Parts: sequence; C-alpha cells; structure tokens
Amino acid sequence: MKNKNRSILLGAAFLMATSAIGPGFLTQTTVFTDTLLASFGFVILISVLIDIGAQSNIWRIIAVSGKRAQDIANDVLPGLGYFLAFLVALGGLAFNIGNIAGAGLGVNVLFGLSAKTGAILSCALAIGIFVVKEAGRAMDRFAQILGFVMIGLTVYVMIVSNPPYGEAVVKTFAPDTIDIFAIVTLVGGTVGGYISFAGGHRLIDAGLTGRAALPQVTRSSIYAIGIASLMRVILFLAVLGVVSQGLTLDPDNPPASVFQLAAGNIGYKIFGVVLWAAAITSVVGAAYTSVSFIRTFSPILEKYNRHIIIGFILVSTLVFVIVGQPVLILVLVGSLNGLILPIALGVMLVAAHKAKIVGDYKHPLWMTIVGVIIVIAMAWMGIYTLTNGIPQLFK
Repeated sequence: MKNKNRSILLGAAFLMATSAIGPGFLTQTTVFTDTLLASFGFVILISVLIDIGAQSNIWRIIAVSGKRAQDIANDVLPGLGYFLAFLVALGGLAFNIGNIAGAGLGVNVLFGLSAKTGAILSCALAIGIFVVKEAGRAMDRFAQILGFVMIGLTVYVMIVSNPPYGEAVVKTFAPDTIDIFAIVTLVGGTVGGYISFAGGHRLIDAGLTGRAALPQVTRSSIYAIGIASLMRVILFLAVLGVVSQGLTLDPDNPPASVFQLAAGNIGYKIFGVVLWAAAITSVVGAAYTSVSFIRTFSPILEKYNRHIIIGFILVSTLVFVIVGQPVLILVLVGSLNGLILPIALGVMLVAAHKAKIVGDYKHPLWMTIVGVIIVIAMAWMGIYTLTNGIPQLFK
C-alpha cells in the first residue's frame, strides 16, 4: 500500500510538472533568458516561491476536503464552481491547441513529416492512453518516463553549452534588472489555469485524500514545482551558455536554435524529442484536468468521463489541422489564465476556513497569509497585463 501511495504521489507530481512544461514553457524560458541573461535566475527564484505558496495551499485544501475544485467553489458560493470550470476548460482547450501544434512540430523536426501529420499521430497516441483499462496508471507512467527524458536530454545540451554558472548564481540573488511581466508569465505558465489542479484532481481520483494524507500531499505538491523548476533552471542555463558566447537565436524558433547552436544537428534532433515530449504530456494533462472540472456536474458526464477526454483531444487536434495555430486566441486566453490563479486560490483559501467543507481541519495561519499575498499580487499583475497587454494586440 505504501509503494502504491508513493507511485500515486509521484505520478501526480509528474502530471502537474509535465502539464506545465509545454511548448510555451520552452519558448518563454528561452526568450526571457535571451533578454535578461543571468538576471533571469532571479525571476525563476521568485516565481518558484510563488508557485510553491499557491500550489501547496490548493493541493492541501483539495485533499482535506476530498472534493474537486469546482465542487469546493460551489460550496463557497453556489454557481461559482460552474464559472471556475468554464474558465479552466476554456483555457485548457485553447492551450491544448498549442500543445497539439507543438507535438506536430516535434514530429516534424524528428522525421520530416508535416506538422499536421505529426499532430494527428500524436493525437492518436494521447487518445490511446485513455483507451486502456488502467488509464490513470498509464497516464502516471507516461508522464514520469517522458519527464525524465526531457530533463536528461536538456542536461546534455546545458553541459555542452558551458554556461557561466558563477554569474548565474550571483545574478539570481543580485539581478541587474527585475522584470515583473516575466514573473507573471512564469507563474501563469507553471500554476496558472488548469495546471495547479492537475495533480490535486489526480489524487482525488486515486482516493488519496483526508487529513492523514496531508504530509504526503504537501510533499508531492512541492516535488511537482521542483520538477518543473528543475527543467526551467536547466533550460535557462543551456540558453545562457549559448547567448553568452555571443550567438544569436532564431526569432522564429528560439528554443530550437539554442539546441542546434549548442550541439549541432544532434542538438536539433534532441530538441525535437524534448519539444514532442513536452507537448504530448501537456496534451494529456490539459485534457485530463480540464474535463475533471466538469465531470462532477452530472452522472452522465462522470460515466463517460474518458470519452469526453478523448473528444477534448480530438477537438483540439481538429482545430489545429483546420485552422492552424490560433496565436491571437492563445494570447488572449493566456491572459485570462493569469486571472484564474488568484480566483481559484482565493476560493480555496475561503473554503479552508469553512467547517462544512473541511470539517474541524485548521489551515495553518502562515499558509493563509502567504496565499492572500499571492492572490493580491497576482490579481493586480493579471489585471495590469489585461489592460495594458491585450489592447496592443488589436492595434
């Protein structure tokens, strides 16, 4: 039983982490490192602290209540759960189109097939995971294996690029510049939208809930952030190694050029594997978590949960194949996802102090204070991004 719980907790951690590590994650990390150089380490440090504060709060409250986020939200205020589910599902669908596109591009790099053909093949594989009888276990194993593959290959590119480790450490704590937009982007890309609930809802499905499980759940939530952050740091150092040599990244595909400049054609093929692994695990995580937000609203939705997940993946693929990558939609919903975190975390914090939801559980005061600070900061920064960023898209 102990080994089974450990496997579930590790699976939940990797599901969350690999959901965060998608095509956008690779591009954001590369672009910001190219702009901020070693000072990007400070952005990573601050975002990791915010991520841990947000995620540990959310996972603990989901675990102790034994309910999914949308049901908790409806208990806090009737109808709020439906609103939250709508936001998460909309954001998950939009990002899944981008994830499918990334998977297709990964196949294109590896085998020369068109991105659309690669997307269709990747779609078939993702669907296959939810067709098998033990879908949950298959999903856990899939996320773990590809998570290790991504990290291992990126470590190789980091070593080859030979970054200035000392400078990176110094600037992480004493940066030349502080970029608020970069911090918001990284937090939104790691625990925004559906991502912060991926592991928590997986634990619910596996039956790992209750006060007795809280120590394990808290550790698992921190492991999840740790895995995603480890990949972020390794990629940051790999990019830093390349740009510190005075090499110029390709603006059309910055991450690919990092791998190619660092390790030649082999590096380019490695990028194909990393991009595909990052994209396909995000496809699985986005579909699973987005659908988990609506499955409790009706017995029919619960009964046909796996069929709806498969449909979610099919629709994402169909949109990409027919329309192509809808950049404007992805940017718009990306901004929307930046607002989902403070809404969702705020709801969780209110729920943590309602006896009808958590019983006689007492949520640690320091966690509540940290959570409130994150809610206020992310709400302000999210609104700032919406009011100042989106109007620029239509000019």
